[in-house]
Amino acid sequence: MAALFQPLVLRGIQLKNRIVVSPMCQYSSEDGFVNDWHMVHLGSRAVGGAALIITEATSVSPEGRITHKDLGIWKDEHMEGLKRITQFIESQNAIAGIQLAHAGRKASHHIPWEGGATLKENEDPWQTVAPSAVPFSEAEPVPIALDNNGIQKVITDFKAAALRAWKAGFKVIEIHAAHGYLFHEFFSPLSNKRTDEYGGSFENRIRLLLQVVETIRQVWPEEYPLFVRISATDWVEGGWRVEDSIALANILKNKGVDLIDCSTGGNTPGVKIPIGPLYQLSFATQIKKATGMRTGAVGIITKPQEAEMIIANEEADVVLLARQFLRDPYFPLHAAKELGVDVPWPSQYERAKKH
Repeated sequence: MAALFQPLVLRGIQLKNRIVVSPMCQYSSEDGFVNDWHMVHLGSRAVGGAALIITEATSVSPEGRITHKDLGIWKDEHMEGLKRITQFIESQNAIAGIQLAHAGRKASHHIPWEGGATLKENEDPWQTVAPSAVPFSEAEPVPIALDNNGIQKVITDFKAAALRAWKAGFKVIEIHAAHGYLFHEFFSPLSNKRTDEYGGSFENRIRLLLQVVETIRQVWPEEYPLFVRISATDWVEGGWRVEDSIALANILKNKGVDLIDCSTGGNTPGVKIPIGPLYQLSFATQIKKATGMRTGAVGIITKPQEAEMIIANEEADVVLLARQFLRDPYFPLHAAKELGVDVPWPSQYERAKKH
């Protein structure tokens, strides 16, 4: 059988193949609640044969949202709608995962198709927070540097969100520590200018993430995996480097984290990134080989043969697809056919499998 369709055991769960739906912001919520759009978006990828479907960045607090339309899990009322989605995903022999997020200084914006600009005073903005009072760009407002109370609130919010995620039926949590959002802002010397125990040295800059991992593991079932998504490099001199990512992965491996989802960039505007097919794969491979940690590969993976090569060559343990899943919700079923693998189709669709 093709390597891409070999199962993968992570703690007490088994992925039926190595294809994962990467978190993709839909900017379609009201007050953080899921609706029919989210059911169709996530549910159709489960019908399409993905092993693990991870929600978009789901905010652990109102101030952690990127936009007013972000999905949320900061209150108990959010759980009912999320549970309906996790139950449907499981009915399709797939695993439901959730990405927990805090946008930090990149919060309080318009949705992308309305320009993505910072919210103005008459547009119900909120105060952004960050490790330091350093804006993302000159055009952005200056965030407030988190004090000790603010940091403790972040830790508490992630713990409460993890407990709600469990009650809502999710079996994988991914902590979003990439793309210039709050944890990445702490990691990078470009955005973290603190002089206390959360700034300066590498050990201090990763401290908040380690505390959140520890507190989530207190409430997250032992048999369920915990992922962390990182930006493996800032692509900027003096910023976060792949060597830092390797060191972080080595630490997380012993802190109850099961897989590193390896993306890049997002913490500095105007960076030139060599974008092309598989352009981020090497980072997943470097981290996997240097640490023995399971990794996920992302970044313009669009063809079944590409995904198969990644798994067969042991360059990563799973592939996470985003835009390709927007183009083709049934990518796993089509990939199986192209790779000569017979996988079950939903009974309702079986008559279309061969002809």
